[in-house]
Amino acid sequence: MKNLETLRWIGGVDGHLRLIDQTLLPVEFREIDCPSVEAVWQAIRTLQVRGAPAIGIAASYGVCLGVQKAAKTDEAAFFRRLDEVTGYLAGSRPTAVNLFWALDRMKSAAARLRGKPPAEIAAALLAEAQAIHEEDRQMCRAIGRYGAELLADGQGVLTHCNAGGLATADYGTALAVFFAAAESGKRLHVYADETRPLLQGARLTAWELMEREIDVTLICDSMAAQVMREGRVQAVVTGADRIAANGDTANKIGTYGVAVLAAAHKIPFYIAAPTSTFDLATASGKDIPIEQRDAREITHGFGRQTAPDGVAVYNPAFDVTPVALIAAIICERGLIRPVTRQRIAEVMGEDKPGGSN
Repeated sequence: MKNLETLRWIGGVDGHLRLIDQTLLPVEFREIDCPSVEAVWQAIRTLQVRGAPAIGIAASYGVCLGVQKAAKTDEAAFFRRLDEVTGYLAGSRPTAVNLFWALDRMKSAAARLRGKPPAEIAAALLAEAQAIHEEDRQMCRAIGRYGAELLADGQGVLTHCNAGGLATADYGTALAVFFAAAESGKRLHVYADETRPLLQGARLTAWELMEREIDVTLICDSMAAQVMREGRVQAVVTGADRIAANGDTANKIGTYGVAVLAAAHKIPFYIAAPTSTFDLATASGKDIPIEQRDAREITHGFGRQTAPDGVAVYNPAFDVTPVALIAAIICERGLIRPVTRQRIAEVMGEDKPGGSN
């Protein structure tokens, strides 16, 4: 299978962003163009582009779009517009820290060039966005290599939501582990939770795995315990949207439940995520903001009403898995095991995504 290009920049400094509309998969494969920062905000908010790394990349290109006209103004006007654009994009989704990491990195890149012509700064911002994009490609490959070592030939593995090429620049995070294992000759059987209420596991993960000819079985979220009880699963690997300094991890709603089930069945639970997903400024999971989504995602999923009119709905998009349930975190720098505040700090070193670089 040709590697997916989840998103790509078309043209030069006056170009635009093109991305796969993930809301249409698996029935229809369509790419859409985002010619403005407003279009990028909408694509992030409506999940046309999703997955923490892909959101960060899209936001960095969104900055480039937002300052295109300002490149023809003076320095003061350019930086005012930059602040407006980054603040606007920051409001698209609150949980995925890669979004804020990418925006901070773009602002820092521009700040280093104060005194230069705005057109030159705009060109440098595009180069920075493209660097973020390429770095993610390399990180995905490294995560796959390190994670594949944790899995044995013939194992059953379970994953939740979608952390594949559609969620990143190239190869995925959790799915990169499976792809790399398969490329090394290991035969795996992947169980993919459908991932209610938006079915990213059914629509996206199952599709990606089938495209790469990985043995996959789709299950309802509520079937995970039974599949584990029957001995079909020997490991769980998921992605992450934000990892606190102590290792508590936010991921798609339902991940915490899967981790509890894995612990009950003595199955190792692994997180696969790049270092850009770590937020060392957030002490623990209780401080991670959790996005609340529209009630209609539950009451009128995919356009069909499945609940009575007026029913109260609680629809958090993410939950937090406590560090005690995580056997290891797989990142592009290797395995974080055991998962402790000290070990995370050692691996991260002085590089602290979530703040300025």
